[in-house]
Formats: sequence, structure tokens, C-alpha cells
Amino acid sequence: MGQMKPMIEIYGTAVICASCVNAPSSKDTYEWLQAAINRKYPNQAYDIRYVDIEGPIENERDQDYATRIQEDEFFYPLVLINNEVVGEGYVQLKPVFSALEKMGFTPDETV
Repeated sequence: MGQMKPMIEIYGTAVICASCVNAPSSKDTYEWLQAAINRKYPNQAYDIRYVDIEGPIENERDQDYATRIQEDEFFYPLVLINNEVVGEGYVQLKPVFSALEKMGFTPDETV
């Protein structure tokens, strides 16, 4: 695997995206992604964090993404891997898994 472990970030809020009918909440998406990645890529290191765009925001970068979501530049939940957008709104696993595999993740073929 590559020298650096991927940073997966999910930006969102407790309120479900108005245009994302029947989609899970941002927090549910975070938990679902974490479980899916752990299942498909066991014992492969990555960092994952959830940023509530309506809560206290710790840094300028997070504030920038929060503002861009609130101004409708992005749908939420917004998923980034190493600063690259891999999903927004109704998040799907395939682009997330593709991005991880480009970084050297190897899927567990028994899953």
C-alpha cells in the first residue's frame, strides 16, 4: 500500500438533503461508509472524520467546505478522499472504492 493512509472526510448535517429523497443522513452515511470500507478492505489503514457543517467548525478549510455546501455548490453529505470529491448527495460505494484502490487498497475477495 502507498506510504500515506487516505483521509476520508464526510461533510454534512443531521438534516437530510432536501433533494436527496430516501437517502440516509450524513451521519448515517459516515457510519455506513466506515463499515463498508472495513468489510471490503480489512486491516488497511485510513483515517475518517465527520464534519457537521452546522456545528462548531474548527478550521478555515472545513468552514470553506461548509459554506460551499450551504451555498448549494455541493450537495451533502459531501465525501472527500485526500481532498478529492468522490461523492455528494446520494453517495455510492463504487467511486469511493475506486479511489481507495487507486491508492493501493486491496479488496478482500471473500467479501
